[in-house]
Amino acid sequence: MKLNKILVLSPHTDDAELGCGGTIIKFLEEKKQIKWIVFSVAEDSLPNEDDKQKLKKEFLEVCKSLNLNEENYSIYHFPVRNLDKYRQDILEILVKVKREFNPDLVLGPSQNDYHQDHKVVSNEMIRAFKMQSSILCYELPWNHIKFTATYFEILQDRHVELKLKILKNYQTQVNLNRFYFSDDVIKGILMTRGSQINTKYAEAFDVIRIINI
Repeated sequence: MKLNKILVLSPHTDDAELGCGGTIIKFLEEKKQIKWIVFSVAEDSLPNEDDKQKLKKEFLEVCKSLNLNEENYSIYHFPVRNLDKYRQDILEILVKVKREFNPDLVLGPSQNDYHQDHKVVSNEMIRAFKMQSSILCYELPWNHIKFTATYFEILQDRHVELKLKILKNYQTQVNLNRFYFSDDVIKGILMTRGSQINTKYAEAFDVIRIINI
């Protein structure tokens, strides 16, 4: 595939880094154009934090670590766990991005992801880009009962180490002892997927469609 323009969709801050952070890093290394959209900074998920914008600030630190500037990302403030109420707004954002950015590839959450916000973004992603772009869904195993790994992106040690490093920007999540922020869990998933294609590390995706561009 000829991939020059990559659109990354995160229902919340940290979703895409967890699901396809190594692939994002690899694409940036290859000088691809990246547009990254975050739909919620999940203020209501931080009941004990005085700074309700902390997750947003942590995402901006990730962007800084990856040398992304304001042209590379957009942040929205839809309320966490309530994206279904803003389905049409999300679709209109994606249609606008389709028109203005015209991505070759869209990376977003799985159709089999049971988090309600993730499901909304996945559905609207397909609705917006089904006739135009290749679409791959990243995996967040703790949100799935099933996941069909039909595309693999091979990662090198440097991609994995930087993925682990950028995830450490999310101290809100680390402090909450989210098990999926553990280096062992993250590397375990990457090594499991790598073992399926006879390599050390890989990120897996569920293919919605591939267009031979």
